[in-house]
Amino acid sequence: MASIKEIFQGLWAGMQDFYHGLAGSPYSTTLLSRILLALTLIAILWLTFKISNRLLRKAVNKLESWRDTKIKPIRIQTYELVSAARLTEIMKWVAIKTRLVVIVVLLYLLLPAVLSLFPYTRGIVQKYLDYIIHPILVIFYGIVDFIPNLFFIIVVFYVVRYLLRFLRLIFAEIDQNRLTIPGFAQEWANPTFKLLRVLIILLALVMVSPYLPGFGSPAFQGISIFFGVLLSLGSTAAIANIVAGIAITYMRPFHVGDRVKIADTIGDVMEKSFLATRMRTIKNVEVTIPNAMVLGSHMINFSALAAENRLIIYTSVTIGYDAPWRQVHELLKAAARITPGVAAEPEPFVLQTSLNDFSVTYELNVYTGDDKRLLIIQSELHQNIQDKFNEAGVEIMSPTYSAIRDGNEVTIPDDYLPKAAPVKGFRILPPENLVK
Repeated sequence: MASIKEIFQGLWAGMQDFYHGLAGSPYSTTLLSRILLALTLIAILWLTFKISNRLLRKAVNKLESWRDTKIKPIRIQTYELVSAARLTEIMKWVAIKTRLVVIVVLLYLLLPAVLSLFPYTRGIVQKYLDYIIHPILVIFYGIVDFIPNLFFIIVVFYVVRYLLRFLRLIFAEIDQNRLTIPGFAQEWANPTFKLLRVLIILLALVMVSPYLPGFGSPAFQGISIFFGVLLSLGSTAAIANIVAGIAITYMRPFHVGDRVKIADTIGDVMEKSFLATRMRTIKNVEVTIPNAMVLGSHMINFSALAAENRLIIYTSVTIGYDAPWRQVHELLKAAARITPGVAAEPEPFVLQTSLNDFSVTYELNVYTGDDKRLLIIQSELHQNIQDKFNEAGVEIMSPTYSAIRDGNEVTIPDDYLPKAAPVKGFRILPPENLVK
């Protein structure tokens, strides 16, 4: 490293000696000779500019004429990496930048030479060289000193790159169910790979950070603290959703396509990510729910056991005590049997959930494997219940009785009454008795 620095320092010193020698040459002893020499150098710069401009136009025209003839696209077998037009544009760009570099170098060399010819501007040359050469040398020395660290970063980069390729291959096989690991679900493949990829990249960044230019400097530390505070203040909700998304992924409460209920939203799961869960509701509305809300709410999965164990749809009716309960049971089951989507096996069943003051609550339970038509099946079930009860002459209306019972008939079904029991009528008193 020291030898390279000495070479550049020698070139710098040589340039300074050249300018001093030019100022003290016998050709610049008089003012007229200095002016002529300065004009000569300016003419050289102007001619260089004109000649380079003309050469550039010729080169551009020649490259355009060579397109698709001498300049051909770069291909690997049948795949075209770089087209002929793109390759021509790259060559034109290189030619333009080359002309610009030549002009800048000549301007940098000839301008100090012109200034060194005159005593009043000779002192500017040293400052001019210091202002331009010093930052260039600092950048160059920094690049040279960074070369060993650069090799370490390159090695880490390729190790991480091929490690991620290997992991992607493994988890792709698991995702396609061509590779199975006991206790590891197939749907965990993609999220697990994404988590491992982020962790490996973060670990690689931690490893290469001490080898980056400027690491440990106050500026680097200040920027790191600034971004750390910015990340901690602005991503609290995002971090909470990511943690909840990871928990939901490995809990496996639902899959994409399942009919679920999250809080008060019922719909089909369209997408699961680490930040949010997207659903399409039964009203065909797309809803995005943050994963923190999903994890904090109760979840009902209608599709999890629908195909194997069947879902139960239930509905309740209240019927008066005058209707025999066996008849009510049969009417409810008959309505269930003619409802599309209701499974024949297991058979529907009825529960009497409560004996109220004026009525009995009957709960009809039916099985179905169609988790996508739950509301439609329930609606058709209600329609069939109405039809069956109307056909049988049984009112689905809970009777409400007054507290006054002056000989009116009891609501016990006739089958339970004694055969010799007298039929009681309702006795109406004269209005004047009410006044008395």
